[in-house]
Amino acid sequence: MYLIGLTGGIASGKSTVARRLYEHGAVHIDADHLARRAVEPGTPALAAIVEEFGSAVLLGDGSLDRAKLGELVFNDEAARERLNAIVHPAVRELAAKLFAKAEQANPDAIVVYDVPLLVEASVDHPFDLIVVTSAPRRTQLKRLIEQRGLDPVQAEARVDAQVANTQRLAIADVVIDTDGSLGHTMSQADALWGRVVGEVAARRSRDAS
Repeated sequence: MYLIGLTGGIASGKSTVARRLYEHGAVHIDADHLARRAVEPGTPALAAIVEEFGSAVLLGDGSLDRAKLGELVFNDEAARERLNAIVHPAVRELAAKLFAKAEQANPDAIVVYDVPLLVEASVDHPFDLIVVTSAPRRTQLKRLIEQRGLDPVQAEARVDAQVANTQRLAIADVVIDTDGSLGHTMSQADALWGRVVGEVAARRSRDAS
């Protein structure tokens, strides 16, 4: 298995790159989706959240009230750290199981782990390559306002709540600049795929010799 860690700030084009790699044949695993699965009713993580934050964070059907929990932790760093200490290990465990499943199905699988909080969560899976999508702050804000309907104040709060892009770029093996046209982003994703396929083939021939 060849494992790519894909990260980037909000509205930095990460989903576009992930979708392109998936179209080429990558196995796509979405950390945000796993974070939702990790706190479904009946999970140890949800029980731990209720124990930590109280039953007020539950909806009537017993599922997590994300909006309520978000209000509690958004401006409280200590509370956010307590929440992350519950959720991040549960997500890591789910991801590891999916990686193993992908490798079992195809030892040469190229897996893209789409993880927005790769830096913040100190995600330390054995990545072969870390890819960061990058766009200037003004572009992120423009996309959040025009494409996702946020007002400017909300958009700025969402961007500023994340780690600085310099911290992501510091761990990047590959940076995909998404500030240009969609075609430019796609061509960079295509080039990345070509590079990875070549590395997988080279590894296979080394292992065979």
